[in-house]
Amino acid sequence: MSSQGLDAFAGWVEGLMRARGYDIDSPRGGGKSRIADEAGVHRAAVTRLLQRQSMPDLETMRRIAPLLGVSVRDMLVRSGRVTPEELPMAADLLPPTDWQPSLEDFARWLGVPDERMGVFVKVVNQFLEPETGTERPAEPVEPRRTARD
Repeated sequence: MSSQGLDAFAGWVEGLMRARGYDIDSPRGGGKSRIADEAGVHRAAVTRLLQRQSMPDLETMRRIAPLLGVSVRDMLVRSGRVTPEELPMAADLLPPTDWQPSLEDFARWLGVPDERMGVFVKVVNQFLEPETGTERPAEPVEPRRTARD
């Protein structure tokens, strides 16, 4: 990562820390120690970041992110370690809300081979409720008889 990228990331983190009430500006404010203690990371990791000496490792980001009110994904993207495309948000992976999956879609999701697709669709259709107006009257079901009957 370039020093410019580290500077931008550290500036962003500083803003988040200040917004959350961590006094990182005064020498005896205790903000750096407090966030390090609350996150369970070494104070040196926080200091090195704020002094623009090094980028925090993944574990440090993972522990600090919730305290700053951001996701680990945001920390990783802002740090330049990954791109938004490399780490998409879960909402980006969801299908459109108006999408109606077909039985073939479910079969593909389950890993049904193409040559078995027809059989899968036929069998599953047997278990689905018939459309309104095409219902057959239910046949009475006889109770199973056991050896005791």
